[in-house]
Amino acid sequence: MIDLISLIEEQIDLNTLEELKKAFLRADRDESGQLDLEEFKALLKARLNLRVTKEAQIEALFKKIDWSYNGGITWDEFCTYMQLEYAEKEDSYLRSKEVEFLLPAKITSPPHRDPILRMTSNTDGSFLACSQDGTVTFWGMSGNELKWKRKKEIVNTETMSRTKPKWITDFVIMPEYNKFIVGTGATNTDECIIVFGDSQGCINILVIKNPGESLRLWKKEKRHQGFIPSISLDQIIEKHRAMFIRWQVHKDWVQQLKYYHDIKMIISCSNDRDTALVKGCIMGSSHRSQEIAEYQQSMIRQQNAGKKDSKDPQDKAKLRQMLAVPKPRQSSDQAVFQVYKGVKCFDFCKDKNIIVTGGMDRIVRLWNPYVNLKPTAMLRGHNAPIFYLMIAKEENRIFSISTDRCIKIWDIQDHNCLMTVREKGHAIRGDIQACHYSIISKSLAIATDNMCLLQLRQKPTLHRDITVTHKEPVTCCKYNACFNYVITCSEGSVIKIWDFETGTAIFEYGEAHGDSAITCMTFDNTERRLITGARDGVLNIWNYNNGHCLRKLQKSKGNDEICDVVYVEMNKNRYIISVGWDKRINIYSDSQTDSNIHQVQHPNIVWADDLKNGHKEDILSIAQCQPNLLATAGYDGEIVVWNMVSGHIFCKLHGKSSVSKLVFMSERAYNKGAASLISNGPDGHILFWKVFEGGSLLADFPGTSTEGALISTMTINEANTMLCVADNLGFVFVYNVDGYALSGYEEEPPELVNTWRGHVDSISCIELVEKNKVIMTASIDCTVRLWNYEGNYIGTFGQPEQWDLYNTSTFCHPMVPYDVLIDPMSLPSHPVLKEGSKTDDLLEEIKKKEDETAKIQPAYTSYAKPQINIDDETIARDIKDLNGILKDTGLDEEQAKNYHGKWLRHEKTKIKKIDKGGPSDYQTLKWFKIVDPPNPDFPKVKFDKDDPFGSGMDPEMMTNSLKSFTNKQQAVS
Repeated sequence: MIDLISLIEEQIDLNTLEELKKAFLRADRDESGQLDLEEFKALLKARLNLRVTKEAQIEALFKKIDWSYNGGITWDEFCTYMQLEYAEKEDSYLRSKEVEFLLPAKITSPPHRDPILRMTSNTDGSFLACSQDGTVTFWGMSGNELKWKRKKEIVNTETMSRTKPKWITDFVIMPEYNKFIVGTGATNTDECIIVFGDSQGCINILVIKNPGESLRLWKKEKRHQGFIPSISLDQIIEKHRAMFIRWQVHKDWVQQLKYYHDIKMIISCSNDRDTALVKGCIMGSSHRSQEIAEYQQSMIRQQNAGKKDSKDPQDKAKLRQMLAVPKPRQSSDQAVFQVYKGVKCFDFCKDKNIIVTGGMDRIVRLWNPYVNLKPTAMLRGHNAPIFYLMIAKEENRIFSISTDRCIKIWDIQDHNCLMTVREKGHAIRGDIQACHYSIISKSLAIATDNMCLLQLRQKPTLHRDITVTHKEPVTCCKYNACFNYVITCSEGSVIKIWDFETGTAIFEYGEAHGDSAITCMTFDNTERRLITGARDGVLNIWNYNNGHCLRKLQKSKGNDEICDVVYVEMNKNRYIISVGWDKRINIYSDSQTDSNIHQVQHPNIVWADDLKNGHKEDILSIAQCQPNLLATAGYDGEIVVWNMVSGHIFCKLHGKSSVSKLVFMSERAYNKGAASLISNGPDGHILFWKVFEGGSLLADFPGTSTEGALISTMTINEANTMLCVADNLGFVFVYNVDGYALSGYEEEPPELVNTWRGHVDSISCIELVEKNKVIMTASIDCTVRLWNYEGNYIGTFGQPEQWDLYNTSTFCHPMVPYDVLIDPMSLPSHPVLKEGSKTDDLLEEIKKKEDETAKIQPAYTSYAKPQINIDDETIARDIKDLNGILKDTGLDEEQAKNYHGKWLRHEKTKIKKIDKGGPSDYQTLKWFKIVDPPNPDFPKVKFDKDDPFGSGMDPEMMTNSLKSFTNKQQAVS
């Protein structure tokens, strides 16, 4: 279907629209003013050259346009459908690209004294800022605010105050070596380059071999005027074998430059028109490169010969000339992009293959890096010079900031502005000094006189391994047999259409009820129109294939939330009946010839018995049974069965608590002795009701196996033999109700055929598609899933992999949804845990006996051993008595042995404490730094040369001591 509509859209433009209209009129052979199905097929086949295999798609398109089921479509209807579908697709596409900042910005005072010259981010999403006075600050995220963590001075301010002040002009992080440096780009594992621009428009390049060792030696250099260890260019070239290259690239000072390792190029920009942006190589192919190489080889030969420094005046002069007189690259070594008024900032992305530039002319330009004649796009909208640009390739966006503090976000693919935030919105004041966008933390940091943070609003997402159908909780879903579609609705007022057989998304439209959540939906009798109800108290009738709202149904006043809706056809009349918080039954006539189409329609039928004897509390559910029965259930547990012909109450059934779901068993609805109405009840129970003879309860049984779970929704097959139930914990239960409660009260519950857990949260809707033997469940965990009757998992609508309902190998089974798998509620119960009560009682009895024995036995001190007088007969008697089990339990000897053995097995196999992650006890111990104790003052002992151990003890005294010790050991023995 998507291919067919795309073919039509491709052929429609202003020039061909008139021709298509003439062809449309020629196809109307009977001159009725509209085309029937056969005429419509002939038109599209002739215009689009379609094969016979496309006839099914043409028929489906005809049904979508002919929503009123008239059997024909006019030219106006055809154009309206195509225009609305295109508009809704555009809105859906733009909605997927929505972006929003948390406003206003969070502002923090920084510890910097001078203006911040540049900012960057670390791999963990934190920010680093450096000011002109050499103060570096590290900032972390705390919620949606920036928090200053620590500060480092890279310049000695005391020494600097006594000398000529020095300003830092730029910096960049060198993470491979944990260094700060003016500009860098790694080329190989043992080589890097340092790149910097100057006020003469030159690009200066240092190619360093073995950078780790070189940077270590630089750190040992002398400090110069209070700075961190410094080294001159000639020392770098002479001592550390670094190659220095200087190119004359721009005619104005260099505004920004960067080396990109992916393309092995340096990109730089300036405000000069003719050399606005230049992309060039490092070495080049000119004679200049050969001179550099020769000089470098000469320096290496001198160092290998043992000369630490070159003393040759010619070498010194050559070096000074290289540093002072730059030469231009050849035209083949660089690409020059000319921009009016030059380029102040740029960014490059190899994955997207674009360069984006901005400058004084306030235009954001997108370039193909290999085509410098003309930009691929020009994005207009800024009213001041552009100060900062950033490509966020993962988000397919461009961030731009102008000097008037206007922030814009652009879409790379469509070249349209997604968001604009001006000064009044973000409340950032002062001149912008530096800014940086962190892809990791999704936040933009801006430095003025303060540090300001703008964080993108992130919509809540589930685990990365969990597929979601909607971004918001799903409230209802329906299968449409006419088009073989599945329609789902969410609390975000979004309606989505899915292909039932593959699970792929076909169409969606949002703001169906503004900001109000959709609570219920149904189809008309032809299934070509969708009817939705919402919390705003309004019913909308849709041509859901193109998102066209055909009609609105609402009360003239008191529009409370709508909880449920049904479509009723009775005596060739069609009605839409809704119930909700207004405690009334609202009936709307559905007539295709109604004059108020496209307008608001009010209820035109009111039952007097409803006003007088109807519900006294909110009505939560409604169910209809042909030809004339209607049942409604209220918050107070009252169920009312109505005769739709007369509008009178047929019977009243009184439940024990709130009833939120009703299901009619239509096959036995008029069997006066059988249960024909099913409702949920308190404590997860399911109730079967007889509606004739005043109504009575025929069955009441627990529908869930989990304590505390409540039935959230139910459905039954057409033959009324299989009841599907779902609860608020995400479990699904399938019961065999064939013949159940057919002739009287049932004491036992029906047969439970199957049960499984499908979601981690409450299931809001459950649907049966009997022709494919499939069960569809929707949940407030934002997912809609398919299962077969055995509970095997087919898939989740929205997953990247398609399924084929006629090929079981495409099902996700035997896998289960990841969120269900990891949820603790999904763990099966262990048989040992079921016997825990008996074990606990036994252990309690043993402890009680031990306590009683302890009271009788005398207390002994720790210095005396108890005298235990137990003879062999006592031991034999105790063993035979099995620790008193014979007497306490009343079992015989053989039973007691088995009982005692079961207790021992339980003690051996009982579940031990499982480590479920987190820090261990060892990791939570506090640690303290060990401090070396002070040197003790050892006593001065007289040294005896005859004492080999230097103990200072008199030899005679030592001999006597040893003899005394030996005598004591012998006495002990």
